[in-house]
Amino acid sequence: MTISTERPPVAAIAALGLTQIIGYGSLYYSFSILAPDMARDLGWSSEWIFGALSAALLIGGLAAPLIGTWIDRFGAGRIMTSGSAIAAAALVACAFAPGKIAFVAALIGIEIASNLVQYGAAFALLVQIRPQVAQRSITYLTLIAGFASTIFWPITTALHAHLSWQNVYLIFAALNLVVCLPIHAWLSHGVSQTKRRHAHETAKRVEPSLPPSVRRPAFILMVTGFALESFVNSALLVHMVPVMSALGLGAMAVVVGTLFGPSQVLSRLINMVFGESLSQVMLAIICAILLPAALVILIATAPSVPGALVFAVVFGLGSGLNSIVYGTLPLALFGSDGYGRRQGQIMSVRLVVSSMAPFALAFLMGNLGVSWSLSIAALLSTVAVAAFFAIMRLTRPVARPETVPHPREA
Repeated sequence: MTISTERPPVAAIAALGLTQIIGYGSLYYSFSILAPDMARDLGWSSEWIFGALSAALLIGGLAAPLIGTWIDRFGAGRIMTSGSAIAAAALVACAFAPGKIAFVAALIGIEIASNLVQYGAAFALLVQIRPQVAQRSITYLTLIAGFASTIFWPITTALHAHLSWQNVYLIFAALNLVVCLPIHAWLSHGVSQTKRRHAHETAKRVEPSLPPSVRRPAFILMVTGFALESFVNSALLVHMVPVMSALGLGAMAVVVGTLFGPSQVLSRLINMVFGESLSQVMLAIICAILLPAALVILIATAPSVPGALVFAVVFGLGSGLNSIVYGTLPLALFGSDGYGRRQGQIMSVRLVVSSMAPFALAFLMGNLGVSWSLSIAALLSTVAVAAFFAIMRLTRPVARPETVPHPREA
């Protein structure tokens, strides 16, 4: 594997890291804290407010492939700049929504804006800035953005202690408009300037590592693996408290929450320092193995407190690596051409599956019990491991049989 001597764009990564923290914090992590008051003001139950979020995630997922095509056509910087404006407008619309229909429409706007400004678009922008070092750039970006929940959960809680959820959303709208939009516009302008300056040169690109004949099955396997991981991750994160309670570990849900975030960041830091020599397929396999391993540990040791702590760390390590892999693996396998479109397709499947996962796990737990439900989740995540192993087989060159001389030629 040839390692590029080109340096990652440090300023762009740092700037994008800030916008990712704000983007994930204001558009995603804040919702669970503000949801109870949203439900009360709208006259909804807690289930209905999260049902509205699931519907918005589903519609946002269906829009992702089109957004990916726009990223390739118009540039990720322009899309992210527009996304910041749309995010601010959607947050304001949510805050001033006069009723349930207007609120859901604004929530859909927030989820569509999320696709325009979060990881999928940010990874594509790093690929468009310097494709040769994009894998390292993506790793550095996820390390910074991994602090979004750590920063925004307490910020949202502190603001909400003194302000209504509507006013909190207005503050977050201002952050997207005043901080994120100028940064995205600056990055977009920089990419355009670079393209004009080097218009006479051959465009730099990352070549696919797969031959054309196996790219389609490899893409299907990759999306399948990512979808299964997203299903299990989303279902577990939403139902962490009831799962822990049913296993006799109710109070441990809080500890799991405190260990999950740092474990995510730790996995990204370890990968940044030691993962340079690993292929992206091998990294995907390691990431995929950690998820069923965490579930097996939880099932086998419950209600053991040390077992729950080990589960939290292993689960966080896998989830942290997953954010890197879903950006770097498509680049390594299929190259930089059409990267935005592929990211849109992957994001679409992940979001659609994630939107249905909490309901599916709740249904399984209600009918089969927690242990059997977690066992099914472990089995699904094991299928993801098999999918990535199958991709590894496709990446190996086919050995040509040696020519055996004819007896008359011997």
